[in-house]
Amino acid sequence: MADGADGPIGLFRSRRRAYLPLDDGFHVPRSLGRVLRSGRFELRLDTAFDAVVAGCADRPDTWLSPALAEVYGALHAMGRAHSIEAWDDRGLAGGQLGLSLGACWIGESMFHRRPHASNVVLVALQRALKAGGYQLYDVQILNPHLQRFGARDCDDDTWMPQLRRAVAQPALLRLGAAALVSEPWVAG
Repeated sequence: MADGADGPIGLFRSRRRAYLPLDDGFHVPRSLGRVLRSGRFELRLDTAFDAVVAGCADRPDTWLSPALAEVYGALHAMGRAHSIEAWDDRGLAGGQLGLSLGACWIGESMFHRRPHASNVVLVALQRALKAGGYQLYDVQILNPHLQRFGARDCDDDTWMPQLRRAVAQPALLRLGAAALVSEPWVAG
């Protein structure tokens, strides 16, 4: 994270890690179910990566500095950072910036320009990760919004063995007509 828009980039590790379940523990709020069924948003993968990064950084207090955006751009070029996007008839409505390391998806940040857009991304992504053999959907920090979807957290001793197993396995993310193969990641 960057300490403000122009601050230095630091590396942080949480004592507790939040995740969304990739099983029946995931919950779609009833009101969001209606939006999903309406088909109001078209979901896309990696068609507007820079715009999603910019949308995630566009807030009064941000940890996503221009320097960090460059890092994500380099990770995108390497096939590790991705954008999941919700589009409507007015354009890009919301999205999520994430990292794919083997069978682990790390949701870095989300934004929305229209109501429900980022929540539609969250639900569609969870379903696609589950279908593609992902083992972890890391959302980093537990908050009331994510708890509505069934998010949980665990301590580092529980998290790290799961993370090691997940990143060592391949997975497939298919969203609409696009797909990405997430290769296993081994620390060098």
